[in-house]
Amino acid sequence: MGLLDQIAGGIGGQLLQQLGGGGAQQNPLLQMVLGLLQQPGGLQGLIDKLQQSGLGSQAASWVGTGANLPVDGGQLQQALGGDWMAALAAQLGTSPEQASRSVASLLPEVIDRLTPEGKVGDLQSMVPQNLEALLGGKLFG
Repeated sequence: MGLLDQIAGGIGGQLLQQLGGGGAQQNPLLQMVLGLLQQPGGLQGLIDKLQQSGLGSQAASWVGTGANLPVDGGQLQQALGGDWMAALAAQLGTSPEQASRSVASLLPEVIDRLTPEGKVGDLQSMVPQNLEALLGGKLFG
């Protein structure tokens, strides 16, 4: 099991417990959101992409230790790309607009929980058990 699988397990388990459903592998929304972290540059690359798309203040609030600024689905669809959102919508069996709203509600919390001290770290260097404990114990709880 890879590091990102463990992240998905930790986050997905908590989210799906809240929703009363199965494992992380059965949640395509969570799988796709976490897949963003596998893109070149990882978490920092994703934050850079958001900043370049005009979402710098929102992304900074998600990383910071204060309140998370909201983002709307249309903004994320522009930042992440229509093709990515269309693929997510197809997996979820919904419209790109609904998929983008879902990502907009999940992504700030995921980034916030991955940066508990207000800093973007190298996820690959974290000990998987510590990362799973961090995400599993705090996300959506």
